Amino acid sequence: MSKNKEQGFSTRNLHADRADKPEHGVLHKPIHTSVAYTYDDARDLAAVFQGKMAGFSYGRQQNPTVNALQARITKMEQGLTSTAFATGMAAIGSTLFALLRAGDHMIASAFLFGNTNSLFNSFRNFGIEVSFVDTTSASAVAAAIQDNTRLVFTETIANPVTQVADLEGIGQLCQQHGLIYLVDNTMTSPWLFQPVSVGASFVVNSLTKTIGGHGNALGGMLTDTGLFDWSSYDNIFDNYRNGDVRLWGTTQVRKKGLRDFGATLGPEAAHHLAIGSETLPLRMDRTCDNAQSLAEFCEKNPAIKQVYYPGLPHHPQHKRATSLFKKYGSIMSIDLADHIDCFDFLNRLQCVVSSSNLGDTRTLAIPVAHTIYYEMGAERRASMGVSDNMIRLSVGIEDIDDLLQDFSQALS
Repeated sequence: MSKNKEQGFSTRNLHADRADKPEHGVLHKPIHTSVAYTYDDARDLAAVFQGKMAGFSYGRQQNPTVNALQARITKMEQGLTSTAFATGMAAIGSTLFALLRAGDHMIASAFLFGNTNSLFNSFRNFGIEVSFVDTTSASAVAAAIQDNTRLVFTETIANPVTQVADLEGIGQLCQQHGLIYLVDNTMTSPWLFQPVSVGASFVVNSLTKTIGGHGNALGGMLTDTGLFDWSSYDNIFDNYRNGDVRLWGTTQVRKKGLRDFGATLGPEAAHHLAIGSETLPLRMDRTCDNAQSLAEFCEKNPAIKQVYYPGLPHHPQHKRATSLFKKYGSIMSIDLADHIDCFDFLNRLQCVVSSSNLGDTRTLAIPVAHTIYYEMGAERRASMGVSDNMIRLSVGIEDIDDLLQDFSQALS
């Protein structure tokens, strides 16, 4: 093998901590629990606070264990730099808080995850306009652009109806109009797709989901791709307009979002997430294959009215998903026949777990309208294609024969 050949995704990720030469030759970055740091010369402490010298100032802003995870995700996403947060929602909220101001306008997918939708509606109370549009169509996004539009936000695959955004078309629009392009990559993960390839300015991942993969730690990450021209963005404060212009946006997010809001990722969670991420490709390949098989099984079952999964040929964005993603993801949804009670069905499942969360090693099922989308109300759910008998599935790594048998007996 040529020494100049770049290592593959799995190899780079598996040995990510070693690249930083962690203490004492350990293979994983240790958990650093201290929140305070000192220097032999007090002038160095001041220099770190002022950004003139690399180092650690306070645990709310930086931590060695968290920094190692940030470097790992940056490599995964082929980005410039990353900033960790306590959750994926914290990453999204802190970013918008730092970069938008009253009077600004943003465009968001009409099919957003329930909590993200709720958050964006809350921003309206602070003078930020939000237009919810069908992001499967770049023309719908183009029609929503206003003179005060600053940012476009979309997920790669919508949860739970699995609409696939026109990621390439929106990326071209954002470049033409000088808009920040923020892509939530949680449903695909950097193993299946890297939004930098479609011109994303920022990529957000809920580390709680597939990257961590074991349902044992919360975390979120914002990755700056380095593609946005911050010199033309009016909302950057004067004291952050210095140094590498590519980092101005991230600097403001870290100062006005992470530091001021304090939604900090703890070192213990960062360690769990880093260890979990080492098997991301192995887990994702298995869960995607299982989801494909389960979707095909459900499609043939008369007790199921509709199956939503991008890997099925009848899915409206199947061709797009095929061209963009390595595989079709581990998230799918089903509409049960009208005569089946969704709660009775869930209670009959034995291998599948009735629970929230996504991207776990276990297959999880949840009645969408009655739980994660309940607050939206019937009208908003209907506009998003969410029926009262919809079950969302996060498919795990179980033996596929066991999953198919479990569904078969629960539906019989």
